[in-house]
Amino acid sequence: MNFKHKYMFLLPGLLVLLAILIFPIGFTFRLSLSSWDSFYPGLDFIGLENYFRLFTDDSRFWEAFARLSLLSLTTVFLQYIIGFSLALLVWKEIKFQRFFRVLFLIPMMTTPVIMTVVWRTFFHESLGPVNDFFSLFGMQPLWLSSEILSKFTVILVEVWQWTPFIFILCLAALQSLPRSTLEAARMDGANAWQQAFYIKIPLMMPVLIVTLLLRLIDAFKVLEVILVMTNGGPGLSTEIIALRISRTASEFRELGVAAAMSNYLLILLLLLTLSMFLYNRFIEQHRAKSFNAIGKTSP
Repeated sequence: MNFKHKYMFLLPGLLVLLAILIFPIGFTFRLSLSSWDSFYPGLDFIGLENYFRLFTDDSRFWEAFARLSLLSLTTVFLQYIIGFSLALLVWKEIKFQRFFRVLFLIPMMTTPVIMTVVWRTFFHESLGPVNDFFSLFGMQPLWLSSEILSKFTVILVEVWQWTPFIFILCLAALQSLPRSTLEAARMDGANAWQQAFYIKIPLMMPVLIVTLLLRLIDAFKVLEVILVMTNGGPGLSTEIIALRISRTASEFRELGVAAAMSNYLLILLLLLTLSMFLYNRFIEQHRAKSFNAIGKTSP
């Protein structure tokens, strides 16, 4: 068979890729260059006016971006601390080790929307069991009506839902560590903290960095939890970019502006993805140089 003809087998897959990925992105970009709204529906051309408008006149968009950044960084940081700690716990030889491994993965197996409804019921200010407990001490926290506590509940649900993702990848990285290196460190008198900071974490760093970037990419796309828990409230205290885009398109019917917002978010996600790709490329080149150096020094 001619080598060129082999590419014909890739054609159906490429067409599907163009249909479900490239075309929507291209149409969104074209839409962002128009003034399409409820008064003037149509693909006219206004250049980059929507992008400049977001920079100069739409403070709510950048406030939503700041909230999203704060929530994403906070949740990913807490997920890392808890997930890595749980991985260290289960990695050691403890009783019911397999049971705990399955138990820690349960939150990630559940449907986010359904579990968010359950959490919302838990934190209901008049009917929820959480406030039933606090009422025993004369307290009635406004979990979903307070600007500070509403952020706390969203972070709590996100940490509970996606910590298992960090846990399973950290556990896999721990299990791949060379036992001989850890045993040699133990024989040299290194305690658990020294082994963690000087051996485990440096050897796990490639996996940890990629996991961090993957979670950040996913965290910046969060919508379901906030939509179900607070719907952006109270006020605008938990309104994030995805919710702002949805409201701009569905409530205000400013599709051109909403498309420009989407492209800003897409650029952010592409930068995170590019950084992950560049880091992997750097690690591969570093390993190749190390192997070459070892090969030259060996007899």
